[in-house]
Amino acid sequence: MADAEMPLTAHLEELRWRLAKGLLAILAGFLVSYVYADTLFAILIRPINLAAGDATVKLIGTGVTEAFFTKLKVAFIAGIFLASPAILYQVWQFVAPGLYEEEKIYVVPFVFFGTFFFVAGAWFCYAFVFQVGYAFFLEQYATIGIEPTLRISEYLSFSARMLLAFGVTFEMPVLAYFLSRIGMIDHQTLLRPWRYAVMGIFVVAAVLTPGPDVASQLLLVAPLVVLYGVSIVIAYFASTRARDTGSSGDDATVDDTTE
Repeated sequence: MADAEMPLTAHLEELRWRLAKGLLAILAGFLVSYVYADTLFAILIRPINLAAGDATVKLIGTGVTEAFFTKLKVAFIAGIFLASPAILYQVWQFVAPGLYEEEKIYVVPFVFFGTFFFVAGAWFCYAFVFQVGYAFFLEQYATIGIEPTLRISEYLSFSARMLLAFGVTFEMPVLAYFLSRIGMIDHQTLLRPWRYAVMGIFVVAAVLTPGPDVASQLLLVAPLVVLYGVSIVIAYFASTRARDTGSSGDDATVDDTTE
């Protein structure tokens, strides 16, 4: 691992270039997405219209430039998802110099599964969490007899943060697998501090979900707890496989030496 001999300034320079390339990838995704910003916005507001059912939900703009900036934000969010393979590749390339040669071959599965789970997390939020969450929030309006009229910017902010939060948190099993494969953690590493982990999940949910309401936080906490359990199981099998592979390699080395 020659990277251990690199000075701090070299690490910072490498980080700077990796960040710059990641931002360029997001910019490219943004430019592509902006062409379809109107369609993407229609897709984004579909869950709240479905949750409203026969009721009426108005989305309003309160500024002259709000519609324009809404399209920019929608394109930016979509650009992040389009650029996610490139971003994950840059993350891997940043840590790759500190890995052994046999560990560097995991770059393709890391990028593929990382992208898959990132998109899967956002899809889960869009298809299921939004339906439950928006139905609950709209019901609160009905209980006090008020017709909901929502600002575009607030709705977009809520939706974007939830989509990105679920996308990021769904990376947990991927990280657990690859960290276990390279021997940095095992299932015991995740299992021992489970009480603190659950507490941390509530803290993360409170930070990532907008607003002080408990309902939106619980919408993120429940999947996070499940993903944490899945990560423990994945880490167990991954670390066991890594030990078996290492043991086989050691036995082969001993046999060669004996011959």
